[in-house]
Amino acid sequence: MELTPRTRRALIAGGTLLFFILLLALGRSLRRDRVEGHAFDIPAGGHGIVVEVLNGSGRSGLARLGVRRLRRLGFDVVYFGNAEPPVDTTQVLLRRGDTDNAERVRNAIGVGRIVTRADTLRRVDVTVILGPDFQPDEQGRP
Repeated sequence: MELTPRTRRALIAGGTLLFFILLLALGRSLRRDRVEGHAFDIPAGGHGIVVEVLNGSGRSGLARLGVRRLRRLGFDVVYFGNAEPPVDTTQVLLRRGDTDNAERVRNAIGVGRIVTRADTLRRVDVTVILGPDFQPDEQGRP
């Protein structure tokens, strides 16, 4: 079957358009600079205290709640994860800087025992290891 030049041009134009639409859709799906529904806004300023939050309670999702609370209050939380071994009570570890930094973080969390454990290689001012004594508010929010 022989195609007319007009039909051939229309097929090429349609195929090219379809190719670019698919390429655009693929590019949008691979974007990493924006995460839909991300739970943590990174504050623009605030205390200038760099914090990591670790879940040492065994309760799933507790570190995420601690991160939300601290970020909402203006702390720069750069990492969260799980702590091994579990802890009985929340610990606020001063890694570097002034003890006032650990005190501010403890006040923001609402519980915790401050311990000085210098570790400048971690690149954080304070490490929070959340224990079972850390509780979200009555609506389940941090």
